[in-house]
Amino acid sequence: MRTPIDRFVSAVNRGETEVFLGFFPSDGVVEDSGRRFTGRDAIRRWSDGEFIGAKGKMTVKSVRQEGNEISVTADWVSNFYTGPARFVFVLDGRWLRELCITGV
Repeated sequence: MRTPIDRFVSAVNRGETEVFLGFFPSDGVVEDSGRRFTGRDAIRRWSDGEFIGAKGKMTVKSVRQEGNEISVTADWVSNFYTGPARFVFVLDGRWLRELCITGV
């Protein structure tokens, strides 16, 4: 059985914006290098310019889980940014409540 993180990475790498957005509740949050995007519409606008829309691809290097928080270190390649990145996921039941992205 694939984990939510496996499904998330697959959706991102395939450029599946609707699947990606479906991981978040209506008030989900993405924080990218200190900038905060709340709600699916704001997340979509951010993703269209800097994440999936920038042809982003993740190669997972490590995964660590503590409670409902999962930290993923990955190599990120896109038209917007390329380099190592840390993705911290806060899970809430079936939802991805928050995603925080920083450099490594």
